[in-house]
Amino acid sequence: MPYTPDATKNAHRPTVLVTGATGNVGREVVARLVERDVRVRCLVRDRPEPRADVEWVVGDLTEPAQLRAALNGVDAVFLIWPLLDASPAVPVAIELAAAGPRVVYLSSVAIDDDAARQTDPIVQVHADMEALLHRAGASPIVLRSDTLASNARGWKAQVRAGDHVSGPEIAETAVVDERDVADAVAVALLAPRARLDDGPSLLTGPEVLSRADQVGRLGAALDRPLRFVPLSVETVRSRMRADGRPEALVAALITAAQQRPASHLVTDHVERLIGRPPRTFAQWASDHAAEFRR
Repeated sequence: MPYTPDATKNAHRPTVLVTGATGNVGREVVARLVERDVRVRCLVRDRPEPRADVEWVVGDLTEPAQLRAALNGVDAVFLIWPLLDASPAVPVAIELAAAGPRVVYLSSVAIDDDAARQTDPIVQVHADMEALLHRAGASPIVLRSDTLASNARGWKAQVRAGDHVSGPEIAETAVVDERDVADAVAVALLAPRARLDDGPSLLTGPEVLSRADQVGRLGAALDRPLRFVPLSVETVRSRMRADGRPEALVAALITAAQQRPASHLVTDHVERLIGRPPRTFAQWASDHAAEFRR
């Protein structure tokens, strides 16, 4: 059920700690919380430009003392885990459980709850984080997101330079707009917990798309004949290394491209949380077309 302010909201103006606040989802979450007159505190490694409506706290999520200080007086936490290893999150989960705020964790719909091991390191760390938070007693509200539409921003240079996008072929999935994910996060952070569904919410877009489908819809938004050109694994690996990406991340992304299966899962969980259907990727492309223009 979507969040709607009630008559008692002024009796207690909640404080929410946002991690990953400068990322594609995090900054959208911050915007929604500010719109709802929430006190927003963001834990960041480097202080951005000052904002009157946001409190920036410089610190490291993996440092217990710094996290403890950031949690002081906080009612809820939006947690994004930035590492490919859940081990450093053990003290994080302990601090969250001790402080007692509502914890909303952004996970992945690619998790197979029946599998002993997940398909790739990225999905595995999400599964490990969910289990860790539950074991620590943090009682997380888990939102599992499908592939984010904002990943397409990685194609901007190619789209500006020519009429094709090249990259690894990745299994098709129901791409979800990060703005819809942020709307769902805001509800999970602020709505009475009794009004939220038990178990993880599976946030998907309204249609299953391949990379070629996404590139085609982006081309339509730009009124250009864009096409997708799949690359071999070795070519992709060489490009990522040349870009300076860490070897562990390169290996994880390659494994995900090779082993993560196609997903035809389309749910109504976004609509149940925010009260309207999720946006299409075509809408995302239209709304962000200016970012891709030459």
